[in-house]
Formats: sequence, structure tokens, C-alpha cells
Amino acid sequence: MMVSQLAKTLKGSEIIKIGNEVNELKRRGEKIVNLTIGDFDPSIYPIPTPLKDGIIEQYRANQTNYPPADGVAVLRESVSELILERYQLDYFSNQVLVAGGSRPLIYSAYLALVDPGDKVVYTTPSWNNNHYCHLSSAHGMPVQTSAENNFMPTALDIKPHLKGATMLALCSPLNPSGTMFSKKDLEDICDLILEENESRGAHEKPLYLLYDQIYALLTFGTNKHYNPVTLRPEIKPYTIYIDGTSKCFAATGVRVGWGFGPDNIISKMRAILAHIGAWAPKAEQMATAKFLTQKDDLNTYLNSFKSKIQTSLDALYQGIQELKSAGFKVDAISPMGAIYLTVQVDYIGKTTPDGDLLKTSSDINFYLIKEAKVALVPFSAFGTDESVNWFRASVGACSLEDIVAMLPRLKSALLKLK
Repeated sequence: MMVSQLAKTLKGSEIIKIGNEVNELKRRGEKIVNLTIGDFDPSIYPIPTPLKDGIIEQYRANQTNYPPADGVAVLRESVSELILERYQLDYFSNQVLVAGGSRPLIYSAYLALVDPGDKVVYTTPSWNNNHYCHLSSAHGMPVQTSAENNFMPTALDIKPHLKGATMLALCSPLNPSGTMFSKKDLEDICDLILEENESRGAHEKPLYLLYDQIYALLTFGTNKHYNPVTLRPEIKPYTIYIDGTSKCFAATGVRVGWGFGPDNIISKMRAILAHIGAWAPKAEQMATAKFLTQKDDLNTYLNSFKSKIQTSLDALYQGIQELKSAGFKVDAISPMGAIYLTVQVDYIGKTTPDGDLLKTSSDINFYLIKEAKVALVPFSAFGTDESVNWFRASVGACSLEDIVAMLPRLKSALLKLK
């Protein structure tokens, strides 16, 4: 059967491929510590009780019909108040767009701004920008980052690629690394965007910034989240934000996300989503609107949630550092935000007990699944080369006890390599 060129050339998800391997082993009775999925085990990390109760209450109140295409007004107003209080971002409710999670918002931003063949600059590793470029027929321009700067881009990394670009896609805290922009690095990048736009003619399309801050409320210790418009207010006409409940309230299945930005762009994204129908369910929207105004409940949940996530990340980080101190070729970057730890397993070129040569980061990962009963995601799933021996470890779907129990198995598996 003939299909479209788009469908024919669409690449599958490496994360799903790894997940299938994990699920097959689980089906056989194996107990695998699954550090692959950017999701939460609800038995470990349930959504806030007031939010859950609110959703049930809204269904009982028969809030089951179509919501408005841009989201219910009371939720957009609550979001407007939240981002003003948390980030000093002043956006009216008509500049807020609600959808079924962040993915439709990102995709609609691509479709609203990017014509076929337009250049989109994004950094690697990063989540899914290569696929959104493919879906929108954009010319993707990946920019490699390095462990030396925590896999976050600098202005020097980005500057050579901005001429003629339509969009720069950034994320902080970053999926997959869990690392964040420093104030200076983000300021320097904002200055580059402003400089580039000043150089363009009146009839040229501007350079837009798509800024994904879905993990912004999940930061640890002294690490602080920075956003472009607060640092450089003059960048506001060119910036589209992506945000929502999925990660900060462990509410990935609730499917309430929001974007905000210039009303002329948000209105076009709204029109696109109206045709796609990628709305968040009305009951969930109504309940989220109420929960966002319950400041004490929100803060109590966030403090407890962040503490549990950080404890798991710290345990994994310390375990990796102990292996490093013992001479193993591993490393990790201290957790800053999100639910991810960046882990290095530098064993490309080693041979397994079965005589197989580990040629790529994927080979290492599947060996660890088999021998250590732990599954990671290589950064090659996020756009880097397969020779890059860094991995994402997500702690949302496993317990602290599982992480601690896995570390001796990891040590044993690495000792078997020659």
C-alpha cells in the first residue's frame, strides 16, 4: 500500500524500542529498573489529591462537553495569574492557549511559524525537535552541545547557525539532561536573537524562540530557573512558551498543557489546534483551574514531590560517583532540575561475557538491560551520535529502593566487561 512521503520517512522512537525490550523481559518475569520513560509511577508519585478530587467533582458536575478551542476561560485566567506570580511574566488570558499536554502546543507552534524548508535550530541532545522538523517539513539544524557545559548550549554554539533561521527551539530544565541554563548563557542567547532580528528587513520573517519550560517548577537546591522575557523584555514579541501540569504535578495522563506568547501567534496556533481537536478534557481543565488558585495545597504538594524526586536523583548520582571513585569508567552530572540524571557509561570498545563487542551507546544500553537489569536511554535517542556515551536516567517510574538495589548489579555487570 502506498503511503505519503511523510509517513514513509517518519522515524520511530528509540525510547519506544527500548521500552519494548523492557516490557518483554518483564513479561518473562524479570524485574527491571526502568529508567527510560519520562513518566511517573502513580503508586509512587500520585497527582495532588485536591486535583484528583477536583477532576472527579467536575465529572460529577457533567463537565463532559467540548471545551472552548483555546481552553476554558477560568483556566487561562489561572495560568495568567500563575506565571505572573512565579516568573514575573505578564500575559493576558487571551495570550494563553490550553491543549492536551505540551506536544500539540509544540507542534502547532511549528506549523504556525515554519514554512516547508525553513531553518529550525535546535540543540542536541534535546527531545523530539528532529521529529517536529520532519513533521513540519522544516530544515532542521542540530547544534551539538558538550558535557563541559552540562549539555546546555552557549551563544557561541548557536551563533553560527542563526542567519536565515525561522525558529530556535530551547528547553530548560532540559529533557534529557536535567540541566539548566545559567543566567548569563540565556541572556547571551537572547541578545543574539535580538541582534539577528534587528538585522532583518521589514518584510523578512523574524527569528522566533520556542522556549519549553515544562519542568520549570522542578528545580533543586540553589539552582534557579531563568526565562527569556524576564531577562530581556524586548524579546517578548518573538517568544512562545510551552508549559503545563504534566511534569510538575506528576500529571502526565491528565493532559493539561498550556502555551503563551504574542496574541497574533497564539491565535494562529489556536486555529490550528481547533482543526486538529487536540483539546484537554473539560473536567480536567476546570479542576486544574481551581487547583492553581489553591496556593497552599500547590506549594505543599510541590515541596513534597520535589523532595522525593531529588532523593532518588541524589541516590543515583552518589552511586555513580562511588563507582567512578572505585575506578569504573562512569560519571554523572549533579542533578539540577526535572526528573533526569545525565549518566556516562564509557565502555564502547569493550567485550561482553558472550564475546559481543560494544560498538555503540545502544549496545551498552542493551547489555545493561540484560546483565544489570537496568534500562537507560542513550543520548543518541535525542539526536547525538551513537558514539556519545552519555545516557538519560529518569527516576519517575521507579522507587528509591529499586534504584539503591540496582547499583550493585550495575557494578557487577561492568566488572564482566573486558
